Amino acid sequence: MEPVTLTTGRLVLRTIGPQDADAVYAAAQDAAIQRWTTIPSPYLPEHAESFTAHLVPDGWTNGSMFTFGVFLPEGELVGMLSITMRSPGVAEVGFWATKHHRGNGYITEATLTAARWAFTHVPVDRIEWRAEVGNEASRAVAERAGFTLEGTLRSALNNKGVRRDCWLGSLLPSDLDLPSTTPYLPTPTSSSSSGV
Repeated sequence: MEPVTLTTGRLVLRTIGPQDADAVYAAAQDAAIQRWTTIPSPYLPEHAESFTAHLVPDGWTNGSMFTFGVFLPEGELVGMLSITMRSPGVAEVGFWATKHHRGNGYITEATLTAARWAFTHVPVDRIEWRAEVGNEASRAVAERAGFTLEGTLRSALNNKGVRRDCWLGSLLPSDLDLPSTTPYLPTPTSSSSSGV
């Protein structure tokens, strides 16, 4: 798939390339990004170069991962967001915000924009969000974006060689008043339903 650019009233979501390696490298020096995400730590210039020159374009080309740099209109990087295909019809969103731009709602806005795009342009009927238990900032973004928290998965994340518990949430097209690509039959909530 060819990379796309998405815009909101405050943001530009576009693919990143080698010209963005220095900005990615600088942002990734933040201890919180290194602590709560699975990026390498220490994060070296060659990591940013490989990410921007190979990993991001390859993901778009083969349709496995759609990565957007989140920028202000004047070009300043405020965060990163990826939608990674996990199984047919299911993707996972991941994101981080630069230290100086947290708390402005940018990543929530970007998450909703990218989710709407994925639900209407990629065959996706479920977007999952996962974050290590304790990552309250990520959880706040997911909840503000409309994700339903589904529970805690034990030992479901491997972050720098350590197994960790994670929260799991989901966003469905219907949560954004969009149609699904396949029918969805939710489980009845009535206690009178009987099973086999």
